[in-house]
Amino acid sequence: MAEAKELSAEEADRYMEEVMGFTPRMFKVINTVNPEAGKTFADFYNSIWKDAALSKKVKELIFTAIGVANMSPRCLIHVIPALKAGATTAEIFEAVSVGVIAAGFVPNGKGIPYAFEYAAKVLEIADKYSKGEEWEYLLPPKFDHGIH
Repeated sequence: MAEAKELSAEEADRYMEEVMGFTPRMFKVINTVNPEAGKTFADFYNSIWKDAALSKKVKELIFTAIGVANMSPRCLIHVIPALKAGATTAEIFEAVSVGVIAAGFVPNGKGIPYAFEYAAKVLEIADKYSKGEEWEYLLPPKFDHGIH
C-alpha cells in the first residue's frame, strides 16, 4: 500500500485558506508542527460553515456579530470570509449593529459603548481588505511575564 504524502505547513495554510476563507493565526503556528491538525480543523469548520439552511455568508456575519457582542478581537477575522462569500458593506454594518445591541445583554459584559469600538474595527478591516490594503484585527501577542 502506498504511503500518504505528508502535508507541509504551507500546504495546510493554503488548504485552510481555500476551505475556510482564512487561516487562523494560531494555526499558522500549529501547522508548522502538525499540518494534519490544520487540515482536520478546516474540514470540521467547513462542516459547520458550508452553505446549508443558512449560507456561509450569513453564518460568518453571525459570528462576526458575536465577536462584536462579546468584544472578542479574535472573532473579528470572520468578516474576511464573510466578504469572500459576498457580504456587502451594508450587510456587515447591519450584522455589527446587531452585535452592538447584543453587547448590552452579555452577562458581566462591558456593554454597548465598548462594543461600538469593535463594530468600527470590523468596518475598518472590511474596508481595508476590500481595497487590498494591509489590515490587522489583533496586535501580535506580547509575552511579558515579569522576567527581565
